[in-house]
Amino acid sequence: MTGTTYAHLSRDQIELLERCEALARDVFAPLARDGAPGHLNRPLLRALGDDGLLDRVLGSAGEVPALDLCLVREGLARHSTEAETAFAVQGLGSHPMLAAGRSEVVEEWIPRIARGEAVAGFALTEPGAGSDVAALALRAERDGDGFRLTGEKVYISNAPDADVYSVFARTSERGLTAFAVPRSSPGLDGEPLALLSPHPIGRLVFDGVRVPATHVLGEVDQGFKVAMRTLDLFRPSVGAFAVGMAQAALDAAVAYASTREAFGRTLSELQGVSHQLAEIATGVQAGRLLVHSAAAAYDRGIRPTTQAAAMAKLFATETAQRAIDVAIQVHGARALEEGHLLEHLYREVRATRIYEGASEIQREIIARQLFAGPRAVGGRV
Repeated sequence: MTGTTYAHLSRDQIELLERCEALARDVFAPLARDGAPGHLNRPLLRALGDDGLLDRVLGSAGEVPALDLCLVREGLARHSTEAETAFAVQGLGSHPMLAAGRSEVVEEWIPRIARGEAVAGFALTEPGAGSDVAALALRAERDGDGFRLTGEKVYISNAPDADVYSVFARTSERGLTAFAVPRSSPGLDGEPLALLSPHPIGRLVFDGVRVPATHVLGEVDQGFKVAMRTLDLFRPSVGAFAVGMAQAALDAAVAYASTREAFGRTLSELQGVSHQLAEIATGVQAGRLLVHSAAAAYDRGIRPTTQAAAMAKLFATETAQRAIDVAIQVHGARALEEGHLLEHLYREVRATRIYEGASEIQREIIARQLFAGPRAVGGRV
């Protein structure tokens, strides 16, 4: 690591990043290779628990340092996107329970999730509602002192085999409620989905699934706040995942261009190549700083951080897509071979521009913030 790249971080933060890179390369990557694509890799999750990384996202009382989360995700992504995704989804699925769950739920699930013994999922998206959370249709109807859930969720990470889900359902015309729903609940079923990048992801079907009142996360009809509290924390770290992948692609392109000869010179001596990589390096660092700035604002208690998080996610994920594309162009056809690092990253990076708010949604968030001020005071810019 160069001194200027991480000059804004403390020594402890740099050590955390370096530790995650080493673990990803030496411990998690071999476990990831041994796993079956598209299926839960429980040995990998247990290793994440054994090395204490899951504790980073399951801090006491739900107070998770957002910058630590970003550093872990960037470090893991440099050498094992599978480990990064397993870590991130475990945190995303469990954070609503940690931050808003009653003691019964927290005590039953959080220690096991932190050890990697139980698997969590975050169940928000539906067939008719992705970024438009207001369109959620999964119903939660009163049933004695509890609720019955009826409907469907789709593109749910770790589904259908997670052990417990943080589920968001409609409890009134304008209100959503969050629930902790164990996989063993009668009436809960599902199936895996095969996507471009083979992660464990699937569909969940709720057929009158009964959930006791003790499994409500937060307050009834206030589930939107629970979801946004989780997404505000995790959204900048999606950018960190993208930065880690972009850096891996840039490193590969620089190494290859330094040795590959064409027309009597190395590719690095061809301005058409070297200047492209210079632009990518600048973009990766800019994305990293946007991500770290948004996370630092969150950690300092600045609220809302919605615009900063949107800028970080938008810029970092769009930059990562370009970085990997340029790296493939530098390598040529060999980078398209199945199993090549860049072929793998090309499939991995695409989804980051969609989940936890597509790039178009991030632009809308940023634009609304830009124009909120002038409208609020009735003035003109």
